[in-house]
Amino acid sequence: MTRKMIAGLTAATGALALAAGVWQAQAQDAAPAPNDYADRSSWLCWPGRDDACTGDNTTTVVQADGSVSTETWAVNPAAPVDCFYVYPTVSNDPGVISDMTANAEERRVVEQQLSRLGAQCRVYAPLYRQFTLTALRAAVTGGTPPGGSARPNTGYQDVVAAWNHYLEYENDGRGVVLIGHSQGAGVLTQLIANEIDGKPAQDKLVSAMLLGSNLAVDKGGKTGTFKSIPLCEAADQTGCAISYVSFRADAPPPANSRFGVPREPNSPMEAACVNPAALVKGKPEGKVDLHAYLASSGTLLGSSDAPAPWVKDGPEVTTPFVSVPGLLSGECVRKDGFHYLAVTVNADAEDPRVDTIAGDVVQNGVVAKDWGLHLIDVNLVMGDLVKLVESQGAAWTAKSGDHSHH
Repeated sequence: MTRKMIAGLTAATGALALAAGVWQAQAQDAAPAPNDYADRSSWLCWPGRDDACTGDNTTTVVQADGSVSTETWAVNPAAPVDCFYVYPTVSNDPGVISDMTANAEERRVVEQQLSRLGAQCRVYAPLYRQFTLTALRAAVTGGTPPGGSARPNTGYQDVVAAWNHYLEYENDGRGVVLIGHSQGAGVLTQLIANEIDGKPAQDKLVSAMLLGSNLAVDKGGKTGTFKSIPLCEAADQTGCAISYVSFRADAPPPANSRFGVPREPNSPMEAACVNPAALVKGKPEGKVDLHAYLASSGTLLGSSDAPAPWVKDGPEVTTPFVSVPGLLSGECVRKDGFHYLAVTVNADAEDPRVDTIAGDVVQNGVVAKDWGLHLIDVNLVMGDLVKLVESQGAAWTAKSGDHSHH
């Protein structure tokens, strides 16, 4: 396994479950002491603070004809609703579970997946003692867990503690969007099932965005894992869930993929696929344009090949993000037992704009097809997610009669 491939394993919910299962038997240590979420240093992002979520979201918009413009961005401190986010597997800490210090990898992922939403919601992102990339690496390569045993549910318990602190001291009657990717989405799925579905806190749920994760629902149905939180069918629906995994349309999930199918073998259920762009456009069937915000350079989560030049013989892009109107479209597809967001790159060799996007997990120059576009699940539809936080947040606020205190 190359470093690239291993870094690419940043976020495999399936591999995590496997690895956690492998070591569960050894994890008989006493539970670690609970985190103090009243301490602001236990949070990666906190409203009004200069932190990982106040980075630069300036974007170069590259049109099909190669013309470019710059789009600016700002946090809205008076946003009417909140976002509570749990990040995917990114920690390079040495043990089975991470420490509570934010390193470059935690900061990088919220820049890519969360901070832009600060235009529409106040952002809360707890640090949590997640199952590390280091441990995942060891599990996937058949090695021994680093640093002995640790309780695999520590991260989950941390997020529950952070959620309870948020509800008690910060929420103040506001609507909240729950957002997670991969391990983060898995943790939030558990939290919602145990603490929100059918409980008083459900009244506060604007929506649940469980991205890059296999949310099991009844085949063709809207519920399953959650009993009273259905899949979203409209941009102004509240109290609903959005979930999908993404693959290139011309590289569908191979038989060994862990994404796009329920985690339990031979499950009678299917993985949910809700296309955020289809909700925004009010077009449930067929392909719709995806409003992506892609990293302009470097590699996402340190794993994928770097993007090609955005415009042939064009100016160098210096903003952190790029938007490519009309280049990407997507639709939910059922194929060979998988249910996933199929992403088409609408390339035109005749125009000067780039014809490819980066985002695959690459090992020794070979694409690991079973991962699909997992690394950029969120980037692919980030503009659509921003719109949904706005429209669902407005709908929730109108319905609740806005009894929040400002």
